Amino acid sequence: MNKNKIIYYAATGLLTALMLFSVSMYLFNNAEIVKAFETMGYPSYLVYPLATAKVLGLITIWFIANKSLKEWAYAGFFFNTLLAFFAHVMIGDGQQMGALIGFILVIISYTFSKKINE
Repeated sequence: MNKNKIIYYAATGLLTALMLFSVSMYLFNNAEIVKAFETMGYPSYLVYPLATAKVLGLITIWFIANKSLKEWAYAGFFFNTLLAFFAHVMIGDGQQMGALIGFILVIISYTFSKKINE
C-alpha cells in the first residue's frame, strides 16, 4: 500500500471515529447535547437529523462509488466542522478543539481521496 492510501485510510478512519463518537453522544447523551445546542443558539430539533446526516455521510464516503454523493458528503462534514468550530469559539466554552481536529481530518481525507482516485 502506498503512502497516499495509508494517509487517506488513517485520516478517514479517525474522522469516522470522531463522527461516530459525536453520533453516539447525540443519541445516548441527548439531554446534555440539547442543552449545548441551545447554549450555542441552535434549535434542539437539529440533533437527530444531524446525527442521521453524519451516519449517511460516513456510509457514502466508505461504501458509495458515486463521486457526486461523496463530494456532498465531504461538503457536509466540511461545513459541519467549520460551523461547530466557530460556534464553540463564539460562546467561549473551550470545546473547539474537537471541531478543529474534525475539520483538519475532513481536509486530509478529502485531499487524499482525490489523490488515490486520480
